[in-house]
Amino acid sequence: MTTDSNSGSTATATSTILQVTDDAAEVVLGALAEEADGAALGLRVAISGTEMAPSMTFEFGYDLSLHEIGNLDGDDVAYEAAGLTVIIPGDSVENLTGATLDVPSNPLQGGLVIRNPNRPDMVDRIDLSESDSVVERLQSLLNNHVNPSLAAHGGYVELVKVEDSKAFLLMGGGCQGCTMSAATLHQGVAAIISQHVPEIIDVIDVTDHAAGENPFYQ
Repeated sequence: MTTDSNSGSTATATSTILQVTDDAAEVVLGALAEEADGAALGLRVAISGTEMAPSMTFEFGYDLSLHEIGNLDGDDVAYEAAGLTVIIPGDSVENLTGATLDVPSNPLQGGLVIRNPNRPDMVDRIDLSESDSVVERLQSLLNNHVNPSLAAHGGYVELVKVEDSKAFLLMGGGCQGCTMSAATLHQGVAAIISQHVPEIIDVIDVTDHAAGENPFYQ
């Protein structure tokens, strides 16, 4: 399951949680038709966690599966959309409200996409010790929250030094020379730092991007 921010086919007009376009419904109904008990199955859509998107911003990950309509969990929400039964786990309802299940904008891509205006709030998942120094909190933030996400793309961020209210960071691995590194640093890393280490009001990139595998400053 991927996330696609481009507009797609028109969603069925409902007041449901996750809307389903006719094109997406056709794909799912086709899969149900191949199941011996397809008439007894619905499409279960759950948020499986968070992940770093190709744009280097945090987005939700999704789990789609065919599920027995008569065997729902107590907090599941089931409803009809575009001719199929959609099942949403209770803990995914809030973050899937307003989203749309669709087909990719690129017809060669195949599969399904979820266009979701909601984004994970990483602030709620991060707990730093208020007794630690600015440098200690900043290092903990990078080690435990930022770099594990960047590692999925072969990159990392290293703290070089802190001077006054400025943090000097070095980007390495896949982040060095990557054309998305500026967005990663300022829209992703810097935003998280400003919320959790408010003493830091400026983030300075000291990376030699021209020496990276995909240099864009040359």
